[in-house]
Amino acid sequence: MSDGAGYLVPVGRHEFEEVIQNSRFLTVVDRCRTADEAHGFVRELRQRFPDATHHCWAFNTGAPGDTRVVGMSDDGEPHGTAGRPMLTTLLHSGVGEIAAVVVRWYGGTKLGTGGLVRAYSSGVQHALDGLSVAPRIVRVRVEITVDYPHLDALQRLLSELDGQIESEEYTAGVRYIAALPKAAWTEFGRRLADLSNGTGTVRRV
Repeated sequence: MSDGAGYLVPVGRHEFEEVIQNSRFLTVVDRCRTADEAHGFVRELRQRFPDATHHCWAFNTGAPGDTRVVGMSDDGEPHGTAGRPMLTTLLHSGVGEIAAVVVRWYGGTKLGTGGLVRAYSSGVQHALDGLSVAPRIVRVRVEITVDYPHLDALQRLLSELDGQIESEEYTAGVRYIAALPKAAWTEFGRRLADLSNGTGTVRRV
């Protein structure tokens, strides 16, 4: 998978809550493309639930099973009982670019190391079971130029093929920087030539 295609990613956020031996566990999973996004996600939940005893977390920003950019934290739980089982569950989920935070409110009954591992891993698994996922869209950045008479047709074409405009420049002609789905690259070039009578250009940047 050299182009990074071929795996599922989260669509939106999902939460799962359960009570185990009087302790409340809230597991939240969401898409995170970078370590910075994942750490921001953790900060958000710390601020949302400042009264919780623990905010344990794990993330993988790459493809399922890819350990190049991962992270985890037990956040005060016994070493290896929270972050590691959470990460293991994520890496075996078949879903990439994902982070999980388990917020725990201690209820007074100790679960033991085995009980903690089961609680944290099962919370993540239950949250994953209810998570909406979709295939990851691999995009290429392109520079597009057209003359003004063809601008409306270009905008319609970008909309049809799910092109995302990143910047626009209007001088003697129109110049766009856009992100196109890689799968639509060939079709886009052919249709751009048709709509512009061969005067429009597109190149990867």
